Amino acid sequence: MGRTDVVVVIGVGGMGQAIARRQGPGRTLVLADFDEKLLTAVAEESRGQGHTVVTHTVDVSARAPVAALAEAAVELGPVVQVAHTAGLSPVQASGKAVLAVDLLGTALVLEEFGRVIAPGGAGVVISSMAGHMLPGALAPETERALAHTPADDLLALPFLDPDTLSAQEAYPLSKYANRLRVQAASTSWGERGARVNSISPGVVSTPMGRQELAGGSGRTMRAMVEASGTGRLGTPEDIAAAAAFLLGPDASFVTGTDLLVDGGVVAAVRSGRLTRGD
Repeated sequence: MGRTDVVVVIGVGGMGQAIARRQGPGRTLVLADFDEKLLTAVAEESRGQGHTVVTHTVDVSARAPVAALAEAAVELGPVVQVAHTAGLSPVQASGKAVLAVDLLGTALVLEEFGRVIAPGGAGVVISSMAGHMLPGALAPETERALAHTPADDLLALPFLDPDTLSAQEAYPLSKYANRLRVQAASTSWGERGARVNSISPGVVSTPMGRQELAGGSGRTMRAMVEASGTGRLGTPEDIAAAAAFLLGPDASFVTGTDLLVDGGVVAAVRSGRLTRGD
């Protein structure tokens, strides 16, 4: 196999698959996920669509597997794009697991791929509109800790106690922290001539999104969609289009920022059209 440019997609759920389809042509596509059965199925489908695919099973909540993934990717060729989509939602896991995957996992990916990203390359992290909807402002020292604490020490922060934070509390806090981590990481990525940004999707029709809609918060989520400016669920392709912009040359002056792709839900909340108690 020649050393073509490499695109890494971590998490092969609905959004990850859509990003892989859009960014993969003409490149070596490295697909990574914790679910080996899903990973194998997605890889086979991608190869059938003409993509060159290499797979890696990875647990993003531990440094060693993330580091091994980064090293394996760079051995294939220049890592020009990284899309980190892996995550757990509140209906899927405990607060402890959400913190480990959504918060620590993102921090580890930013650190490890920040060491191997090619000059001119770019990364994108999938966060969530939930990070824009924290019930109250965080203290400046809390924000600094979330942004700059080394990943290996992150879960030892006293306000991230997994025994006291529920999944419903851990999820928006983790997603808010993702934006802070991306902002902080943009300087170290910039030293390599690379960029990194995040995307905060709204309610998107993926298996995870549909699971949330079927859960206890489903009625509230549907009310949010109905009150939004677009009045519809997002699609994986909506997120892939946003990722393509942030990963591509048209965004060469965009780094360390978050793109809210929520169909207007947060705007509806902030304008008063919808209250979170509705």
